Amino acid sequence: MTTAAAGAAPRRRTHDALLKDIEADLRAGKIKVGDRLPGERTLAESYGISRASVREAIRILDAMGVVRSSVGSGPTSGAIVVSDPSAGLSSALRLHVASNRLPVEDIVQTRILLETWTARAGAEREGGDAERGQAAQLLEAMDHPEVDRAAFHELDARFHVALSSLAGNEVMATVMESLSGSIVDYVKGSMDAMEDWPDVLEVLRTQHHGIFDAVQSRDGELAARLLREHIEWFYQRAGDATAPQAHTTT
Repeated sequence: MTTAAAGAAPRRRTHDALLKDIEADLRAGKIKVGDRLPGERTLAESYGISRASVREAIRILDAMGVVRSSVGSGPTSGAIVVSDPSAGLSSALRLHVASNRLPVEDIVQTRILLETWTARAGAEREGGDAERGQAAQLLEAMDHPEVDRAAFHELDARFHVALSSLAGNEVMATVMESLSGSIVDYVKGSMDAMEDWPDVLEVLRTQHHGIFDAVQSRDGELAARLLREHIEWFYQRAGDATAPQAHTTT
């Protein structure tokens, strides 16, 4: 090997090359949300990497919520830039919760910290009519007499995200949605295990309305206190419902 060759920078041939260049193009505005990335063959030729590396890069971007891939061929195939940050964060957090690296208790404490802050900020912030309207619609849907546990769980998660969005902080709303998604299986499992679900349901409905009314009344401190009590109460009941099952399976 010659000295010149030994000192030359190695040519990028892994999927990292494509990831870094797409990041640079997003930052520069060359690629925008809604744009469709070129086809696999074109990307491989443009970036000097294998088609297998292109596929790996697209899979990573899809998992991170940066693009959405579609199968097939033709003008509607390929990856579209979507930028859904909570999707990637939720998936990563959920895996670490499953591995017991991130305790559910710590996720709950973090939720309380952030949601009480967003409640105060959301109550004081002018505007947010769309988010308030969405929260009101979710409350109405949760009040439906025939709502089942699965539907209530989904509506409940969306309600908390809508409340967090009232603060007007996109990063905070993304983190809140990610935290909610990280323990979605735990919450669903806890709800399914609650033998007194009808009673729990009525308490949750009352708590939700109290929190929303406090936000509507611009009483951030009350909204924050009610949110803390609501979250702590639910997870206490969740622990009570799942503790017997955990004991019998050990």
